Amino acid sequence: MSRKSERLVNLTIALLATSRWLTKSDIFKAIDGYSGDVQAQERMFERDKEELRNLGIEIEVGTFDPLFEDEVGYRIRPEKYQINIKELSSVQLSLLSAAALSWRSAEVKSQASSVLLKLNALGISCDADSLNIFAPVIFSSDENLERVLDAIAARKMISFQYRNSDFSLQERVIEPYGVGTKNGYWYVAGRDLDRKSIRLFRLDRCVALIKEQGKAGSYEVPGDFLMVNHLSARDRNRSCTLSVRVNRGNEIRKFSALIESSEDWDTLLYSYTEDSELMSDLLWHGDDVKVIAPVEIVAQYNSILAEIAKLHG
Repeated sequence: MSRKSERLVNLTIALLATSRWLTKSDIFKAIDGYSGDVQAQERMFERDKEELRNLGIEIEVGTFDPLFEDEVGYRIRPEKYQINIKELSSVQLSLLSAAALSWRSAEVKSQASSVLLKLNALGISCDADSLNIFAPVIFSSDENLERVLDAIAARKMISFQYRNSDFSLQERVIEPYGVGTKNGYWYVAGRDLDRKSIRLFRLDRCVALIKEQGKAGSYEVPGDFLMVNHLSARDRNRSCTLSVRVNRGNEIRKFSALIESSEDWDTLLYSYTEDSELMSDLLWHGDDVKVIAPVEIVAQYNSILAEIAKLHG
């Protein structure tokens, strides 16, 4: 990643995560790359703001108290940080997919942690939950997404190695009917030839490149098929008990019921779909979340933490 790209990513992270207006002084202290004298830093910042606005990222400008002539501050409201997938061309979609893969990399996550730590050191409250939407909703390989779309258009079957929710691998062959997103993941729905029924598959669980099979026009998509119906059928029918730090874990709280509350921690009953998604959610929130029950989920989570510690030890 170039220095300019790294600076733009870090600026976006800071403006998204902050709970108050960030002044230029705050930004220059928290983000590496704004070098030189004050005038040089300000020129660089103005160019960066323009770059982000050209990307469709809305930066708000305001002050701490409109009744006084306070220094101007900046922020990005999470609810306004959106990307309309329907308006993207196929090339833009592929570029966005690549950006999403970069976001999932250790390098960018490390940058996010560094920026948040610096903001906290400056006494600026921030929340990592605001950064969930910084990762675009395309988590799968852009090449696999493109292959699925091509196969649907040509009405060709596809095959792929699929990692099930229990982490086992299995070869799947389907007639793909449609694609869609839910909870930040891309899915393909189609008729599974082995099971002879319509099944839903998460694209990021395809462990290798998807392959086309057979001739074009080998099947028809049923007239009554609606992708939204199959996405909505993925109910959160599993639950676990979590301890979540007060005023943290907003994404977790959306799908939780409060069991008990204390001064620093809330005990929640969290509803989820699959163990692998649960583990991803828990890891994202770091030490703001503790797993209480059931014992098998506690063991699975502790095992993953041990593996991570081993890799980085």
